[in-house]
Amino acid sequence: MLWISQSLRFAILPICLALCVFLARGADTPAQSRPAAGSRFERLKNAKTWMYLIDDVSRKGAIEELANTGYDLIVLEPTNTLKGDEDWDSKGAVQSLRAARPGRIVLAYVSVAEAESYRTYWQADWKTPTKDGPGVPAFLLMADPDGWSEDYPAAYWDPQWRDIAISGKDSLLRKALADGYDGIYMDWVGAYEEPKVKAAAKKAGIDNPAQAMVDFILELRETARKEDPEFLVVAQNAPDLLDEDPRYAKAIDGVGAEDICFRGKANAKWDSPKGGDIANRYKDESSTARWTEQYQKYLKAGLPVFTVDYCVNEDNARMAYEVEAKAGFVPLVTRVSLARLTTTPPPALGK
Repeated sequence: MLWISQSLRFAILPICLALCVFLARGADTPAQSRPAAGSRFERLKNAKTWMYLIDDVSRKGAIEELANTGYDLIVLEPTNTLKGDEDWDSKGAVQSLRAARPGRIVLAYVSVAEAESYRTYWQADWKTPTKDGPGVPAFLLMADPDGWSEDYPAAYWDPQWRDIAISGKDSLLRKALADGYDGIYMDWVGAYEEPKVKAAAKKAGIDNPAQAMVDFILELRETARKEDPEFLVVAQNAPDLLDEDPRYAKAIDGVGAEDICFRGKANAKWDSPKGGDIANRYKDESSTARWTEQYQKYLKAGLPVFTVDYCVNEDNARMAYEVEAKAGFVPLVTRVSLARLTTTPPPALGK
């Protein structure tokens, strides 16, 4: 098992707690409560707890187990877009999760700027990118920079990719709408920051890839709300996009944030000691202090912030919960595979 040393833990904790006290004035928000009657966005803002489950969702009993929890918000892999699981009852899962806890929000996990070779849209004649260049189709730009297998950052401005993600009759967005999800939880919004993505954007005549990402999200939001006027759009990571383009605050309804204190290793299985406890030791724009401060801007814009850290060690999980709750966020600590209910549930669960 990978442990963070006692000395390091005690070195990090006072710094993080001091930071949260400093930021507390900027994090003042109305007291959170359980979901209540009201608009979907109000229920999202009032969520006290959340759960994130995107692997092995089709296993027997997984949805029943999840439904019987007290989580106010659930981010779920729709699963019927996975090869081999096309007949999985995504719509039934959403209905079960809502029926078990009226007012609960259920969001569909979608990687909006990264193609995945295990999805139903992936064609047999497609070729993956190499170190020398993009794949086929050309919107497949590169291998995942964090090491996740079968994942390839995509040219989100490309019409063919937009058709897959947003506008096509069988797009990922339209499937989420058809299955009755309350909204979408968008992974890989931060694609615009990747050097190879920036280079491809420039080659395509796109001067501002950050602005192009906001354009993409606005198109997604507008398309969804034509069918469901309350459809929620929640983005994961990319904390600096709000600075890059102020329109972003109006394009989303909330934001998720990974790894503020601890991360896990790509492709680690649920029971692996590599599934978490890798401490954030950055001292630059990716540091715990800097990310915590940056996400305060979303709170000030009236947007909820849902954090997820990856830990196996309970002491590390406790520290992450304390730091992020004091910052005004809605924290979750689980393991990087996101294949089971967390063994370190949030203290707010059941209160």
